[in-house]
Amino acid sequence: MGNRTGPLNPHLRNLIAELKKKAIDDSSKLWKRLAVDLERPTRNRRAVNLSRINRFTKDNEVIVVPGKVLGSGVLDHKVTIAAFAFSDGAVEKLKQKNCDLLTIQDLMKKGSKTSEIRIIG
Repeated sequence: MGNRTGPLNPHLRNLIAELKKKAIDDSSKLWKRLAVDLERPTRNRRAVNLSRINRFTKDNEVIVVPGKVLGSGVLDHKVTIAAFAFSDGAVEKLKQKNCDLLTIQDLMKKGSKTSEIRIIG
């Protein structure tokens, strides 16, 4: 068996391809950076706790996590979070705060200015 390159998850492979295409179409470094981050091995992919998001974001900010959002910690302001995955605990806490939860594809389709989106992780 040869060396495999990139993730085997078809959903993730499609997302990476979409991000690369959007990066070229929009000549945007943000989408390219997300694609590169998501191509990493699973054990190197980012996992970000709510406490970290709380510490490094402001009210009504749009952030993206190229990995998984975990439920440890407390969030005391409203943010819009796009991520590849969310833990059940994180979803529960974020819904209590009326935060917007998006997939990375939803964020791309939303058409937000890339200058207003921050990568956390």
